[in-house]
Amino acid sequence: MVVVFRWMVLVLVLTLGVGAGAGAEAAAKSAPPPALTILISLDGFRADYLDRGNTPALNALAADGARGAMRPSFPSLTYPNHYTLVTGKRPDHHGMVNNTLEADEVPGVSFSMSNHEAVGDARWWDQAKPIWVSAEEQGVHAGVLFWPGSEAAIDGVRPTYWKVYDEKLAYDDRVDMVLSWIDAKAPPLGLATLYFDATDTEGHHYGPDSPEVNAAARRVDAAIARLVAGLKARGLYEATNIVVVADHGMAPQPLSGLVDVSTLVDPAKVKFVSTGSIVGVRALPGFEAEVKAAMLKPHAHLTCWEKGKIPARYAYGTNPRVPPIVCLAERGWYFATASTIAKRWKDHPRDGGAHGYDPYDPVMRAVFVAHGPAFRSGVTLPVFDNVDVYPLLARLIGVKGDKGDGSLGPVKAALK
Repeated sequence: MVVVFRWMVLVLVLTLGVGAGAGAEAAAKSAPPPALTILISLDGFRADYLDRGNTPALNALAADGARGAMRPSFPSLTYPNHYTLVTGKRPDHHGMVNNTLEADEVPGVSFSMSNHEAVGDARWWDQAKPIWVSAEEQGVHAGVLFWPGSEAAIDGVRPTYWKVYDEKLAYDDRVDMVLSWIDAKAPPLGLATLYFDATDTEGHHYGPDSPEVNAAARRVDAAIARLVAGLKARGLYEATNIVVVADHGMAPQPLSGLVDVSTLVDPAKVKFVSTGSIVGVRALPGFEAEVKAAMLKPHAHLTCWEKGKIPARYAYGTNPRVPPIVCLAERGWYFATASTIAKRWKDHPRDGGAHGYDPYDPVMRAVFVAHGPAFRSGVTLPVFDNVDVYPLLARLIGVKGDKGDGSLGPVKAALK
């Protein structure tokens, strides 16, 4: 009798276990997918532009959601920080250490934004995995429009939708393209991105306090308003998380602050890997000691370090792609070749703007706005590092991200 009873209990336990497992599996299959997340980059949109009265659509998202100011990673340039936002790693760790760089694994090639072949070469990007690659690998589809890195098959993976960068594509058409990807529904998107450059372009040409920058802010705001209207027309607005970011801020850069780099060191003895607000220098063979002495001595408006002695707060200098000597300009100063300076005088003979300066300078802070079902209303976050955006994105789209340099903690107060 005891044996029969024990056998009956065992059958009951196994039956309940199988039933519970099947129920859990059925519940998992029927659970709704995470809300759509749209990540929008407003290149060069300084955090305080939000308070100028030019961006009603963006301000409405902020008022009913969360806003903040982000500290960019070093160097505060476009490609390094766009890749930080979607990998959660500092440029020193994801390999995109400047807008212009060299790499031993891609010999004889200089990476730059204008080198379209290099931009689409995964070897420049594969030191880190962007969020859309993790998403695609985990069954969440992404449509990525013009985000740096999206033109390369990183780890052999591309977003479900992507386009080669076309700066001439009208902003309305960019919005409509992403909406068409959303409309396709097969496969349904979990992540989409948009990119707008106007505030950066006009900031460089006319300076951050110019009427032209204010007009550019109104232009990108109109694009956001079009996106919101499109989502509302589709009944998707209330179910969509919108995260608006920028890669860096913008500082005034007068023509009087342009300096010829040949005044620093004999250009016949070096390779300038990068110039501008961040100067990267590699001595030609046989001139190492001479170049080191010339570059590391005091310079007006410029501080230079050997790559292993860059201040720790910049988290920069361990990556093999970082040149042997790195120099940071004082805000408002810009170290370039004579030909670059001459072209600037010819094309834009007026004071303008620049970035790439100390990320801890408030004028380098980038905008952050978040709105949607995941976010609380009326939240203003303290200043946080842009590496913290990646874990937020991973949580929103429901994927397991790679370990990065940031954490969810600094932005958690914005979440419901």
